[in-house]
Amino acid sequence: MQNPAYTANQLAGSLAAELRLPTNGLDYTILGIYFVVVLGIGFAAKRSVKTTLDFFLSGRSLPAWITGLAFVSANLAATEILGMAANSAQYGAYTVHWYWIGAIPAMVFLGLVMMPFYYGSKVRSVPEFLLLRFDKWAHILSSILFAFAAILIAGVNLYALAIVVEALLGWPQWVAIVVAGAFVLAYITLGGLSSAIYNEVLQFFVILAALIPISVLGLKKVGGWDGLTDKLTVTHGHNFTTAWGGTGIGSANPLGANWLTIVLGLGFVLSFGYWTTNFAEVQRALSAKNLSAAQRTPLIAAYPKIFIVFLVMIPGLVAAVLVPNIGTSGSDLQYNDAIPYLMQELLPNGVLGIAVTGLLAAFMAGMAANISSFNTVFTNDIWARYVVRHREDEYYVRFGRLITAIGVFASIGTAFLASSFSNIMSYLQTLFSFFNVPMFVVFIVGMFWKRASVKSGFWGLLAGTVTAMVNYFVLYKRDIISIPSDQGANFVSAIAGFVAGAVVMVAVSLFTAPKAAEDLEGLVYGTRSPGMAEPPAAGDDAWYRRPALLGWGAVILAAACYIPFSF
Repeated sequence: MQNPAYTANQLAGSLAAELRLPTNGLDYTILGIYFVVVLGIGFAAKRSVKTTLDFFLSGRSLPAWITGLAFVSANLAATEILGMAANSAQYGAYTVHWYWIGAIPAMVFLGLVMMPFYYGSKVRSVPEFLLLRFDKWAHILSSILFAFAAILIAGVNLYALAIVVEALLGWPQWVAIVVAGAFVLAYITLGGLSSAIYNEVLQFFVILAALIPISVLGLKKVGGWDGLTDKLTVTHGHNFTTAWGGTGIGSANPLGANWLTIVLGLGFVLSFGYWTTNFAEVQRALSAKNLSAAQRTPLIAAYPKIFIVFLVMIPGLVAAVLVPNIGTSGSDLQYNDAIPYLMQELLPNGVLGIAVTGLLAAFMAGMAANISSFNTVFTNDIWARYVVRHREDEYYVRFGRLITAIGVFASIGTAFLASSFSNIMSYLQTLFSFFNVPMFVVFIVGMFWKRASVKSGFWGLLAGTVTAMVNYFVLYKRDIISIPSDQGANFVSAIAGFVAGAVVMVAVSLFTAPKAAEDLEGLVYGTRSPGMAEPPAAGDDAWYRRPALLGWGAVILAAACYIPFSF
C-alpha cells in the first residue's frame, strides 16, 4: 500500500529551492546507460510478440522468480519511496504497518486463495473474472472503473516524477514528463508486458542500489541503529520508534487512527482490496508459466516486501535526527525532502547517479505497471468484447499498441490533475478506497457465496463505489462527520464502501436468481476447474515451490518483525 504523507506542491517548491543535487557528467552517463538498456530490452522483447497473449500476458511463459520480482517492483514506485520516507520522518515506526499488516497478509491471500481462480479460469484480466462470475454489466462497470483508475494513478507517478526531476536535475517539468512518458511508451509499445516485466526486474535491482547506500551511510552518520533510536527517543518520544504506541482507542496520535481502524481499515479492507483486485499487480502473476508459478508470484514478492520497509523508513528516521525540526515552520525542509536531503548530504558522484537513476526507475516502474494493465483491460474487456468483435489477432495487437500511446498521453493530462491535490499520497489512497475496495467486496462475496446472484455483482460494485465517494466528498469534506485526517477519512471510506457493497449484494441476491451451479465451476470456493486441478510438474515438489509453505512463512516472518517495534 501507499502512504499518506506526501505533499506534492510542497515537494516541488522546497526541493527546487533547497536541494538541487550536484550531479556531474559521471552521473548523467549512468543515467544515459540505464535508458539505453531500457530501450534495448523493449527491442529484444518485440521479437517474441506475435499474438495478443504474447503482448498482454507474455504468452503465460515466465518463471515465478521473474514475475515475483516484477510484482514487487510494479508496486515500488518512487511515490512510495519518497512518500514512505516522508511518513517515517513525520510518524516514525508507524510506517511498518503499511508493509507488515497492510501488504503481506493480502499478498499471501492472493497467492493461496485467489490466484487458483484467476489463473485456473484462464482470464486475461480481473474484470473478465467478474464477467464469468456475474454478468456483462458487472464486467462493463468494473472495466471502466479500472481503466479510469489506472490512468489516474499513472498520472500521479508521472507528475511526481516531473516535480522531482525538475527540482533535483534542473529539467523543466514538461521536459521530464515528455521524456519519461516517451521511454515508457517506447518499451511497452515495442515489447508489451514482457518488456514491462523484464524492465521491472532490472528496475528492482536499480532501486535497491539507490536505497541501500542512503540507508547505510545515514545510519553511520547518526551512530548506528542504537544511536538513531536513542536520539529519536529524546527528541520525539518513545512512541516514535514503536509500531503500536499511542494507538489505543481514544488515544490521540498523528495518524488519526487507532489500532482497530489500522487493522480493519488498512490491514483488511484497503490492503486486501488493493493487492487482490489491482490488475496492475495481478497481471504479473497471470503471465506466469503455470498455476504453481502464478501462485508463487505474490508469495515470492512478499519476502523482499517485508524488508523494503527498512530501506524507506531508515532514511526518514535519519532525516528526523539530522533535521530535528523538519516539516515544521522552523525548517525550510518538508517531510517529503528526507531522501533528497540525504542524497545531497551523503552520496558522492557516481553513487549519486545511481540514486537518481533508481528514483527514475521507480517512477517508470509504477507508471508502466498501470499503463500495461490499462491497455490490456481496454483492449480485451472493452474494445474487443463490445466495440470491434471477432477480428484477427494481429488487429488487437496493433490496437493494443495504439491504446498504449493514448494511455500515456492521457496520463500526461491526469498528471496535471494530480498537481491540484496538495497531498498526492492521500489522493492515491482515496482512489484505492473508491475503486479497489468495492471490487474486492464483489469478489469476496461472489467467491465464497454460491447464492450471490448474477445481478448482485453490478449493484454491489456500484453501491460500494458511490458510498465511498459520498463518505469522502460529502460527509468528510463538508465536515458533516469529524475525522482527524485525510488518511483517517480514507480508512473510514474504505470500510463504508466495503459494508455498503456487501449489504447491497446480499439484498439483491435474495430477490434475484442465482447463477446455475454448473456455471460456477472454478469460480466459487469449493469448486474446481480443469485449470485449477493442474498436476505439479516433475521436480516441482521442492519446498520453495510449495505455495502454502511460502505463504505461511511470509506471514510468520512479517509478524516476527513486529516484535522489536512493540516495546
